[in-house]
Amino acid sequence: MGTFFSETGWLCLTVTAVLGAVILCKLKKNHRQEGRKMVCLAGLWGGACLLSLSLFWGLILFSLSCFLMYAYFSGQEFLPVDQKAVLITGGDSGIGHALSKYLDKLGFIVFAGVLDEKGSGAEELRRTCSKHLSVLQLDITNSQQIRDAHSKVMEKVQNRGLWAVVNNAGILGFPIDGELIPMTQYKRCMAVNFFGAVEVTKAFLPLLRKSKGRLVNISSMAGGVPMEKMAAYSSTKAALTMFSAVMRKELSKWGVKVSVIQPGSFQTNIAGTSDLWDKLEKNILDDLTPNLQEDYGQDYILKQRSFLKFMSNSSEPDISPVLLDVQHAISAKSPYAFYTPGKMSFLWLCFASFSPTVLFDYFSKSSHSFTRGMPRALSKANWKNEAM
Repeated sequence: MGTFFSETGWLCLTVTAVLGAVILCKLKKNHRQEGRKMVCLAGLWGGACLLSLSLFWGLILFSLSCFLMYAYFSGQEFLPVDQKAVLITGGDSGIGHALSKYLDKLGFIVFAGVLDEKGSGAEELRRTCSKHLSVLQLDITNSQQIRDAHSKVMEKVQNRGLWAVVNNAGILGFPIDGELIPMTQYKRCMAVNFFGAVEVTKAFLPLLRKSKGRLVNISSMAGGVPMEKMAAYSSTKAALTMFSAVMRKELSKWGVKVSVIQPGSFQTNIAGTSDLWDKLEKNILDDLTPNLQEDYGQDYILKQRSFLKFMSNSSEPDISPVLLDVQHAISAKSPYAFYTPGKMSFLWLCFASFSPTVLFDYFSKSSHSFTRGMPRALSKANWKNEAM
């Protein structure tokens, strides 16, 4: 048996080494996060084979690995840009702004939808980008502006058609316990993060069906990973993720490919300005009932501003992984259904999906330092228990 295991083991190690070398060579040409996952899969395959004493199961695992490698690499081939037209929402700042510049440099015809066409973000796009980029006034919660943007896109692309829509616009809201979030903030988050993306999608889908193009929705890791203080934001992103999955199935018969991007934490302007936070904080305090004021206390609410510092310290400054994933989603011959840019996004999504609830809750609470602090009523109860 020792000789048999040795021969099987050497075969598995050799195949794993070859697979790893091929993947690493591909990564030099195409720096993508998915490549790291495939390296992990190759390593797991090798380990599984080494633990198997059966040549039959080793061959089964080898065949499965070959299939996965083929499926992975077949999607890496990029289609020619060939002046393909792309509409991007939320181009004023952050990911949408950077993506508009990036795709413009690649040679795409870019329609950058902005909330304020006279703002600094829109002016910078006009100043720094090529003549192939057009800035569109596009508040995605305004149906008339969506119709106007559609007319302008139709006028410019004419017979070339629209290749892709990237629904990127989104807001965060004020991060605090879900019980304290006013209904106005829940509705506002849903209006921008979900209903706005749905309405833009519905308006431009006839053009995408005609071109057999791409629909890319920027969701969030928070749409699949429960995070305290994020009830409004996370709920809207979860809705957008499910909408994307359903549309992927429905639009496949039309030849339209749908992808959803679930980034981890990146440094963007989604949190808003200090003035916006002052306004949202005031709305929360004004909306509190006497019972909530008594149970939570104003001090607890004011402490939630520490989330700004937490976001700044834990966010990644380099947003290029998101840009590369969007590029792959709109350019690859076989784009993926899901992308998870960010160092921990893929791991957290897997952990939330497959780990026991008790285990996930324990580790997520210990890793999120901004959740510290207790409501007034619980602090009093704990103090009394300690005194006894």
